[in-house]
Amino acid sequence: MMALPLISPNICNLEPQGFYIHIPFCRRKCFYCDFAITTGKTELQEHYVEVLCQEIALIAKESFPYTAALKTIFFGGGTPSLLKPCQIDEILQTINRYWAIANNAEISIEINPGTVTVESVKAYRSLGINRISIGAQAFQDQLLDLCGRGHSVTEIYEAVAATKQAGLDNFSLDLISGLPTQTLSQWQESLSQAIALEPKHIAVYDLTIEPSTAFNKRYRAGVNPLPNDESTVEMYLMARDRLQGAGYNHYEISNYALPNYQSRHNLIYWHNQPFYGAGMGATSYINQYRIDRPQKMREYLAMVEAWTQGNSPINPPQISDREALFDTLMQGLRLAQGISFEHLINRFGSASIQETIPQLEAYSPHWVTISPTHLYLTQPEGWLFSDEVIGSLFTYFFDCPHPI
Repeated sequence: MMALPLISPNICNLEPQGFYIHIPFCRRKCFYCDFAITTGKTELQEHYVEVLCQEIALIAKESFPYTAALKTIFFGGGTPSLLKPCQIDEILQTINRYWAIANNAEISIEINPGTVTVESVKAYRSLGINRISIGAQAFQDQLLDLCGRGHSVTEIYEAVAATKQAGLDNFSLDLISGLPTQTLSQWQESLSQAIALEPKHIAVYDLTIEPSTAFNKRYRAGVNPLPNDESTVEMYLMARDRLQGAGYNHYEISNYALPNYQSRHNLIYWHNQPFYGAGMGATSYINQYRIDRPQKMREYLAMVEAWTQGNSPINPPQISDREALFDTLMQGLRLAQGISFEHLINRFGSASIQETIPQLEAYSPHWVTISPTHLYLTQPEGWLFSDEVIGSLFTYFFDCPHPI
């Protein structure tokens, strides 16, 4: 077993430098989606923005009195592009009232095809938004219909064209593999079409059937079957081969980027660093407190109303050092660069890391690589079997009778 220098834990309370804003509105709910969304129209959207800005002010004034400038802001959803640019501006102005925003901050917004124009993207740029994430998902109309996406392949091209014409070339495309009835040739075509559009970043997600979704009710083994495991593995390896061949760095299990275009906001999550969160269903991670907002609109609005009256509902238990170490390993092992031992030791102490290494040595070298300086999953086998590695760590951390 590798010998590490004996250093005591130094759990550092880093200041959050990222802010996630959840915009829950969608025109319709995709059949695979289990995110916190609603299909509320204009009046509800206006009220939501008002309440969201109240929550941002409450976060700043009452809960987390930190002063570090924000390096990332991410508008996620839902479909944030259903809001008017002036509403996005109102949210950004509220944030900037309480926090400085770094000059080189990455400010991202998720959009769905069919919800933006050249004018709206220009308006985003004027507000400081410098990165767009486009939910393409597939380049076959029949698969988009099957997913309940509510947009066409033509509208994907129109969204990309509008983004480029507005002068915003830093955009990402999302794709989903393993969709019902999806063939390898269709997946190859989606990859080719995505690469041809020249995004700076591509996210490739393998479909997961969540219990509360329409897909969970619709697709059972042997009835309208999903692609089998062998096919989904082939899709994963095909994506890796095609995208790396096109110059994209496979920097995280599901994400590829051209040099210097990694998602800086998502790197905060993968490094298990603190961040602010606001909005229905959003999560904050501050000072080892993970704070989840209600997933339903009525409950979220009631929460903020109670908070404005001095009854803060946010009082979760603090995450233990043991949980924080597991979370750091679980997230950091998703990255190609893995996790440095220096970081782990400085944050959690060498004794904790020394006790953890044997749990990973069992998977070395085929799935896990343990170098003198870093710990990472062996590519691509380790990423293909990452669930098994992380599951084993979970069992060790939370069933082990000896405290770390």
